[in-house]
Amino acid sequence: MRFIVAIVLFVVAFASIGLGVAQRTIFAEPDRLTSSVEYESSAPVTVIDGSALNALDGRQTIAVLGGVTAEPGGDDALDPAATAPASSDAILAAYGASTDVIAWVGDAPYTLITWDETEQQLVAEPVRGTATEVPDLVGSDLWYQDYRGEGELGITLNVPEDVSLLVATDGVLPAPQAISVTWPLESDSPYSTPLLLGGFAALLLGLIALIWALLHLRKQRGPRRKNPSQPKMPRVPRPSRYRAVSSSSLVGRPKGRRAVRSIALLPVALAGTLVLGACTAPGVGPAPSPEPSASAAEAVEELPPVAVTASQGERIVSRVLTAVADADEARDGELAATRLAGPALLLRQTNYAAVAANAELPLIAAIPSGSVDVLLPQQTDTWPRRILAVVSNPEDTAVPPTALVLIQESPREDYKANYVLTLEPQAQVPEVAPASLGTPALQPDTPFLPVTPATVLQAYTDSLLTGEAAEGYDLFAIEGDSLRAQIGAAVKQERSDALPDTASIEFTNAVGDAEIVTLGTLDSGGIVVGYLTETETVRPTQDGASVNASGAVAALSGVESSEAGLVATYGTQVIFSVPSLADPDAPIVLLGYSQGLIAASEVS
Repeated sequence: MRFIVAIVLFVVAFASIGLGVAQRTIFAEPDRLTSSVEYESSAPVTVIDGSALNALDGRQTIAVLGGVTAEPGGDDALDPAATAPASSDAILAAYGASTDVIAWVGDAPYTLITWDETEQQLVAEPVRGTATEVPDLVGSDLWYQDYRGEGELGITLNVPEDVSLLVATDGVLPAPQAISVTWPLESDSPYSTPLLLGGFAALLLGLIALIWALLHLRKQRGPRRKNPSQPKMPRVPRPSRYRAVSSSSLVGRPKGRRAVRSIALLPVALAGTLVLGACTAPGVGPAPSPEPSASAAEAVEELPPVAVTASQGERIVSRVLTAVADADEARDGELAATRLAGPALLLRQTNYAAVAANAELPLIAAIPSGSVDVLLPQQTDTWPRRILAVVSNPEDTAVPPTALVLIQESPREDYKANYVLTLEPQAQVPEVAPASLGTPALQPDTPFLPVTPATVLQAYTDSLLTGEAAEGYDLFAIEGDSLRAQIGAAVKQERSDALPDTASIEFTNAVGDAEIVTLGTLDSGGIVVGYLTETETVRPTQDGASVNASGAVAALSGVESSEAGLVATYGTQVIFSVPSLADPDAPIVLLGYSQGLIAASEVS
């Protein structure tokens, strides 16, 4: 019988384990779903919408098949070189925010791939446009990531629904027209684990039953001699030392003991009742935590997206620094223009020209590269877009950090540094929001600061020219302002006094023609970045007298001495920390600046 039990358990075990394995193998459902779409279109780009990528849960694996051909036509059809169809196996792809993808496509026609809920498959539909081509999409600052391949390109992503994928060849030929998307599926085998566990349990029990049967069999094969039974001795009653007790008294004692036990258990029962009552009684216990109101949740959802993500912003800053470093090394103004604009570009191009005329002049200070200490993107989904970044070189603490203001004018343009400012040694950049949250950009006449950004620049310009007589002189912190020590009113007076009687100098200060960029801080203050210009005009005051030029002024003007006089214009980029409305009496602090000659000529 024991062997039969063991055999039955083994049969049950092997059957259960077999079924459990079969459910995960031959009976298992597919572990992935692939949807493919093929289409014919002459559009130069294809957009896979974020809703199509997220039609099913899980990571998305996109396969793009290249090899498109464009038939000849148009005015070049009579040209023998144009009679052969153009073809390309190149595949370019990138993904980014859906709004950015559509903005980059612009007026070009494209193929939009979406998900058909009814048919449960990808579908392609054409979107008309007026443009005939698009630029090379690889390398654009808009994308989170881009790819370049040939023949076939595979991409694995895990993006939210507001992110789309863009596919093209070279921007002129039609985009690849065979695309598939694969999603992982959860294998539904709910009985596999119980069957496997039950099978192993039956196997273990079968082994135990088998060992038991073998031991029993071995015992049965031994000697079966039986010892004779011994005669039983008669039982002698023992004399009782106790008196008889009536049945009535015996009946009463058990009742008394049960009563005592009941009384002893009563406090325990009452305590348990009170504890359970405290746990379940309505209105008793910790108050429920307040949930965020619907208005607060809507306010968070209504915030505009940030211009760039943290990784995207750091990659853009790295590209800018690399391009500027190459331009500095080659003294190439055109190369600098690929990543610089506005006051920053003008200052560098002027310096390159002066150094080319006089090799002994110093080259403009390089931008430190190493780490991005601060990255503050603007909250916006339109253009232009702005980013504030502070970079430093941890390996060389003697080089002060540098602030960059990057501006992207349109979707297809790259970010360019319009401002490059060296921070003061003791400058404390105000605390700003994380890059994932960003900050709004404020207008030059915003009422959300105690002093408007336009007024800040004008007041500082006036204070550099006239010192304490300026109307807004008291708005600024004087201590730690090294720019005043270089070009302030006191220095201007000293330079005027040092001139001989045969010459005079005149100073003119103004707010420069460049965008005033203002970004909010966490304490509701602002970081204001702007541009100032200062013009020096030196004239002889006596007939026959002349003024001499030297250094960069002589290199740019092309004259070393002039009887008519010389005009030199300097550009100054400045960055300020402006307090909040809650602390209007706090001073405005100069965080940093960059100043240099931007023009020089003879007085006409």
